[in-house]
Amino acid sequence: MTTDINGTALAVFIFFFVLVTVMGFVASRWRKPETLAHIDEWGLGGRNFGTWITWFLVGGDFYTAYTVIAVPALVYTVGAYGFFALPYTIVVYPFVFMVMPVLWKRAKDFGYVTAADVVHGQYGSRGLELAVAATGVIATMPYIALQLVGMTAVLKALGLHGELPLAIAFIVLALYTYSAGLRAPALIAFVKDIMIYIVVIAAVALIPSKLGGYANVFASADAAFQAKGSGSLLLGGNQYVAYATLAFGSALAAFMYPHTLTGIFASNSGKTIRKNAIMLPAYTLLLGLLALLGYMGHAANLKLDSANDVVPTLFRTLFSGWFSGFAFAAIAIGALVPAAVMSIGAANLFTRNFWKAYVDPKVGDAGEAKVAKVTSLVVKVGALLVIIFLPTQFALDLQLLGGIWILQTLPALVFGLYTNWFRAPALLAGWFVGFCGGTFLVWDAGWKPLHLISLGGEPFTVYTGLLALAANIGVAVVINALLPAKVPARA
Repeated sequence: MTTDINGTALAVFIFFFVLVTVMGFVASRWRKPETLAHIDEWGLGGRNFGTWITWFLVGGDFYTAYTVIAVPALVYTVGAYGFFALPYTIVVYPFVFMVMPVLWKRAKDFGYVTAADVVHGQYGSRGLELAVAATGVIATMPYIALQLVGMTAVLKALGLHGELPLAIAFIVLALYTYSAGLRAPALIAFVKDIMIYIVVIAAVALIPSKLGGYANVFASADAAFQAKGSGSLLLGGNQYVAYATLAFGSALAAFMYPHTLTGIFASNSGKTIRKNAIMLPAYTLLLGLLALLGYMGHAANLKLDSANDVVPTLFRTLFSGWFSGFAFAAIAIGALVPAAVMSIGAANLFTRNFWKAYVDPKVGDAGEAKVAKVTSLVVKVGALLVIIFLPTQFALDLQLLGGIWILQTLPALVFGLYTNWFRAPALLAGWFVGFCGGTFLVWDAGWKPLHLISLGGEPFTVYTGLLALAANIGVAVVINALLPAKVPARA
């Protein structure tokens, strides 16, 4: 479907994109430290972000551009099942409230920058540290690429085709992230989140009035699902267990990712993290309203090349040029913030847990910061090349695996905060079984993250990540019990 360029929408889009670009470069002077040539300053903002900055930053890199595009697209395609993101982003916050302040204190007390730093400090194992670091990097790469998928959908709706506009956007992102580090996405997140709130509230208030009200929206969606023979407004069949386990597993995995942990480590106190665990569900309310746009796509009788086009096409069809340009800018900026934080998180892992551990153990603070800056550029370029030269489905498949992979780092990272019983060899063996076993189950199911289980009664479907995590923990417990007892150190 070819889209003509709307001059007004494009002008508004460019204005806001330039605005956040300027803010990105100005960020290097915002809360300016003595030097940015230190990974604590460049990669963690000096560990000095308060409640509101953390709220916008974590919200900005947790609720991403791809979320804005993909959640309504999933609801448009399958209906009620697509709402799993709501309980997932509610269940996660009690976990954040209880665990993340403890993790933050461990990192703050010992100067740890990454999850793998924490694991190495706890267990003294380079092998387990490398497993956690490598998992974080490879799980993050497709996540960054999918932000480009969200931005591509917006550029397509603006009438901009080809790779050049996308490349320009990410080059600009790379430059100001290199210059200002985590301060750039933290500052831009203020603008991005306010814009997204305005867009979503306006959409759910105004679009139904143009489509005959919410009764017609739900009736149209129900009729569309019945006509194609799949999808529904309510869960049915064996979807209940799949829905619940997918939500729960996704919640456990969410704050294992390097980008979400970067926001946690950048906070100035455990109290700040607890306040955010209370306040961040406001974004879940926003996500629920956003998901309804999927149903509205049916009521509007949109002609789409892809379900990912539902949100941009709704705005382009039902709103004036200036507001659709504003909405597209909000979504595009929503790609820049998480992509920046993700690349910084991956760069921190590479610098601390590969470069410093194996290449240059004596590297100084300035050297660490330089390696992290260069790595962040390489990560962004790699994500851009994946989208340009490989099928989008490749990034989608990797992202499905990424959630399962990153979940396997939870025992090594979290258990050591509360007990010294586990040993590194047992946790490494558990990680290996969970990582490889989860990958095999996804491949065996045709690259779907759900696995059918039959225990004699009616079969049911379970999220593969939880099955892999259960195997991970079970293997770790058994091997740990079989290992020789620790020899106490002499006084």
